[in-house]
Amino acid sequence: RMVRRIYVEKKPALRHEAGALLGELRTLLGISALTGLRLVNRYDVEGLDEDVFQRAVKTVFSEPQVDDAGTALPEGDYTVFAVEYLPGQFDQRADSAAQCIRLMSRGERPEIRTAEVYLLYGNLTDDEFGVIKKYVINPVEAREAALGVPETLRISHPEPAPIETLDGFTSMEDGGAAAFIEKYSLAMDCADVLFCRDYF
Repeated sequence: RMVRRIYVEKKPALRHEAGALLGELRTLLGISALTGLRLVNRYDVEGLDEDVFQRAVKTVFSEPQVDDAGTALPEGDYTVFAVEYLPGQFDQRADSAAQCIRLMSRGERPEIRTAEVYLLYGNLTDDEFGVIKKYVINPVEAREAALGVPETLRISHPEPAPIETLDGFTSMEDGGAAAFIEKYSLAMDCADVLFCRDYF
């Protein structure tokens, strides 16, 4: 089960989204050193054999009439960063691609992770690069993504620690509520704690 990667970009005449963002960064943020910008969709796929993957490149990940697809980023002198959804955020593009491939191959649903890759042209300072990243990445739903290919797309979750049993809570004196709140850093007041005690 290896991870395969494909990069997909609109053909030059159709790069309207990249052109609009370039205009915003140059006018709204005043970064005149930014001379060009390209937007590339990145797909990492695990759980597909080579034949199905190659079919998916032309039918699911890209439309040959409007997209250019390749296994590497284009050659050139640019600064690059990638943005991916935070774990737990729904990735519509990845979910749709996985469903389409499952229908196409009549096999198992593959693991897919997507990212948007930004190629920035021009002699940018580190500060300007940081300002652009801050403008593009919404920290509520996304984060900067690593540029390397991961070994696996499966996320391993650490085993949760056992849940502590609270001895003596139901027999706690009224005066002990403040200390209880302090000990467990609770966002409650004493009346809330005593209400819970009385309930149980």
